[in-house]
Amino acid sequence: MSPVLLGLLLLVLALVIGAIVLVRLAGRYQEQDPMEERLFQYLAEGRTVRSIEEFELQQPFTERVLIPIARRVGEILSRFTPQKALLATEQDLVRAGLRGKIDPTLFLAIRFFLAITFLFLGLMLGRMAASPTFRRLTLVLGVGFGLLGYYLPMLWLRSRINRRKKVIQKALPDVLDLLSIAVEAGLTFDGAIQQVVERWDNEVSVEFGRVLREMQLGKSRRDALRDLAQRIDLPELTSFVAAVIQAEQLGVGLTKILRIQADGMRLKRRQRAEEEARKAPIKMLFPLAFLIMPALFIVLLGPAVFILMKSALGSIFGF
Repeated sequence: MSPVLLGLLLLVLALVIGAIVLVRLAGRYQEQDPMEERLFQYLAEGRTVRSIEEFELQQPFTERVLIPIARRVGEILSRFTPQKALLATEQDLVRAGLRGKIDPTLFLAIRFFLAITFLFLGLMLGRMAASPTFRRLTLVLGVGFGLLGYYLPMLWLRSRINRRKKVIQKALPDVLDLLSIAVEAGLTFDGAIQQVVERWDNEVSVEFGRVLREMQLGKSRRDALRDLAQRIDLPELTSFVAAVIQAEQLGVGLTKILRIQADGMRLKRRQRAEEEARKAPIKMLFPLAFLIMPALFIVLLGPAVFILMKSALGSIFGF
């Protein structure tokens, strides 16, 4: 078997494995627990679970084999990864809202598999290139593609963190309005948070629900709110948590604090909207200059150019 064919087979195998693992991991990002979903399915069909072994054998091949292999590879790689990097990855996963859905070892395994897949892809592209110059740069191309595959999951994670922060930033003023109204109506701060959890279904309500659960398990309100600010890492939320903790320490009423915080966040939201509106003309400059205007020139001036060319050729050649 030629090296090119062998490399192509290895590339296809790596792509298939990486795609299956990523698809299964994406499927695991559902809100309902897969085990709970299968139990409901068994109950709906009138079945009884006889043993754990039978239940495990009912799972798809990817969950029984591929994902455990990926986890094992991630555990091996984590032994050679600095602890600081693993902690930073764990914090990023928490900030992206993936806590309990994917762990740092599995994320490290995904990065490894993608790096290997892109490495083979780069090597194959270099070997299949028609130009001798590109063939001499096969190793460089493979390493570059491998690094791209290794860092793509981090770019995706950063993008997810930024999107989640924007969602929380947009919803936070309305949530604080509800907190303020609930406290003014006579509820405690914990009761107001409970109202937010029950009436809203967004990232903020999910995080406040975790705060309530932590306080029910014995954590103080101060520590639970500080952990909330650390998980989201948003300046507006950090300011709100600091104001609530300070009001609790000084014995100040929360109603006025919540109202001031809500007004300030609403003002910042309006300022961000105005800033984005001012950026719109500059963002439109590139597509206007390189996409829209050339098309308009072709439509408007194209017929005139052909008429002038025909007139000039007629005067030169006499027809």
